[in-house]
Amino acid sequence: MTDPSPPDSAAVPEPASGAEPTAVNGQCEQKDSPQQQENNTESQAEGFKMDQEMKITESIEDRGLLESSMRLKPHEAQSYRKKALWVSWASIVATIILAIAAFTVSIMRHSASAFGFAFDATLDVLSSVIVLWRYSNAAAVHSAHREYIACVILGVIFILSSLCIMGKAIHDLATKLLPEVDDFLFSVSIVSGLVCVVLAVIKFMLGKVLTSRVLITDGFNSLVGGIMGFSILISAEVFKHEPKVWYLDGTVGVLMGLIILAYGVKLLRDMIPRVRQTRNYERFE
Repeated sequence: MTDPSPPDSAAVPEPASGAEPTAVNGQCEQKDSPQQQENNTESQAEGFKMDQEMKITESIEDRGLLESSMRLKPHEAQSYRKKALWVSWASIVATIILAIAAFTVSIMRHSASAFGFAFDATLDVLSSVIVLWRYSNAAAVHSAHREYIACVILGVIFILSSLCIMGKAIHDLATKLLPEVDDFLFSVSIVSGLVCVVLAVIKFMLGKVLTSRVLITDGFNSLVGGIMGFSILISAEVFKHEPKVWYLDGTVGVLMGLIILAYGVKLLRDMIPRVRQTRNYERFE
């Protein structure tokens, strides 16, 4: 019988599926599998896409436009602009009525927080007027320069209003002025709080879509007004059951004044340099 032929010593075993070894400089190099290559390609594509988006955003900012200019189509931007105008008009009418009612309560019931809310409602009227000016020009819906100027004006108004609110509250605390509680005070505080919170939510939503710091600031002001409206109710209720805590009303007024002051200062610090950077972009495209 003939012996079976010995195995070929030169035969090389087939590589496992998914990887093919190759000799480089005498060493075996493992190639990436098709799945790994696909993952690497996707990660590179994502990185490239992010870089491109950052470059586009920087280019838009360099041309004095807001980020909304690359998010919204022209007809969408104009639609949201009209909504912002309608909300501003509704806010002006509502807050004028609330301001008159709150000033009346403040005078009749000696309430520092009611005075603070009345002043904040007046501030809300002014901020809504500024929003009207901001979006009155249809061609300037994405104008960064117009946006920043409006924010600077709001910052100045915030600071002046906060000083008046804190001055009145500190005066009431120093003279130990006691608030008077009745159903009229409760009604005004509940209605004021609800109306201002609803307005704040709508303004925040529009401000996010239009990437508008002015609308967001206007919404913040309405939110502060809502908090102060409810604080009138809380401080009056606390004073009704605990007359010793008479200072709560004035303390709330001081606290709200400090919050408005801090926000106003932050607005000026953030926006004044941007106004200077975009002052060459006064032509609306």
